[in-house]
Formats: sequence, C-alpha cells, structure tokens
Amino acid sequence: MNASLAPVRQAASNPEQLARRVIKNPRLLGKVMEGLGTETARVKFGCAKALRVLSETRPDLLYPQFDVFVRLLDHPNKILQWEGARVLSQLTRVDVEDKFAPIFDKYFAPIRGPGMITAANVIRGGARIAAAKPQLADLIAAEVLKVGRAHYQSPECRNVAIGHAVLALGDFFELLEHPAPALRFVRKQIKNSRPAMRRKAEQFLKGVGNRAKTARAQARGFFHY
Repeated sequence: MNASLAPVRQAASNPEQLARRVIKNPRLLGKVMEGLGTETARVKFGCAKALRVLSETRPDLLYPQFDVFVRLLDHPNKILQWEGARVLSQLTRVDVEDKFAPIFDKYFAPIRGPGMITAANVIRGGARIAAAKPQLADLIAAEVLKVGRAHYQSPECRNVAIGHAVLALGDFFELLEHPAPALRFVRKQIKNSRPAMRRKAEQFLKGVGNRAKTARAQARGFFHY
C-alpha cells in the first residue's frame, strides 16, 4: 500500500473517528478517497463508511467529489455500490448545482432488480432525496412504487424490498401532491403473505389516518386528545 496512506490505514478501523479527523483537517479527505481504491478490504470499507459518516454530518465537504460517488453506482463491489447510493442521497442536501438531475434515472434503476439489497439502499435513499428536494417527491414515489413490479432473487426478497418501500413512502408521504398511488400500493400490502409486511402497512395507514385527523382538527381550530 502507498506509504502516504498510512494515517488512513491506521484509522480505517474506526470510521467515525476517521470522519472526525477529516472534519478537523479536510486535507485528509483526498487520502480517504484514495483509500476506496485499495485492495485491503478493511481499509477500503473503513474509508467508505467514513465517507458515509461525513456525508451525514458535513455533506459540503464531499460535494465536490459528487461524480466519484456516481461512479461507485457501477462499481463491481456491491458494498461500494451501496455506500455510493447512501452518500449521494445525503449530498442532495447541498446540491446547489443540481448535479442529481442528470443521474435521476440511473440512481433509481436498481429498484427494478435483481439485487434486493441494492434496491433497498436506493429506496431508502429516495426518502432522503425527497426531503432534500421536495419538488421531486412525486417523481421519486413513482420510482419507489416500481418495486411492485420488480424481479428479485426470490418472492421473499421482493417482500423485503416492498417493506423498505412502505417505510420510505411513510417518510415523505406528506410531501406528495398526488398521494393516491402510494396509498393504493400500501393498502395492497395489508394482504401480503409476510406478517412483518402487513404490520408495516397497518402502521403506515394508521399514521396517515392520525395525521389527517390532526390536520382536520387544526383546520377547525382545536385538537382532540
């Protein structure tokens, strides 16, 4: 390994600490980015996790590297694909140049399958992107709903991905201008063969109902407790 990566190699076993070091000394960021290309798994994945932590706390530091994370979406290593998707979803919070727009279709393509874990990461990332870019909420919901026609390794994998979709839709449901398709999708899951999925659907619908009651009470000028 390149001797110049020695500080990163030593810190990669503690990604949170490595992220804090980069925040204190941004000049280390280049070395952490370089660490993604090493052959040592501990260093490679430690650097990837540190970058994810950075994207959650200081996305502005990583924004200039946006295109690097776009390329990770096509990386042969699945873990780096997942980390790329997670980081990009956080970077949309500081996307002043609208870099996400050209990669919208590419980002959400994995929802159609066949990789369930990749799809799940993209689906949950979609909720974060909708929060950062509310104007895209309905378009993102339409992509998330494609999970209903997706093909994964097994029916059970599909149900797991649907569960992530229900949770994600719940996270940004209030941002939707046209919520009916999402509601229809979730209501279908009440009859899902997977008990955990049925519970998620019931919780989603209960939450929607409670928010609707609160909104009506606010419109009338009082609350029911």
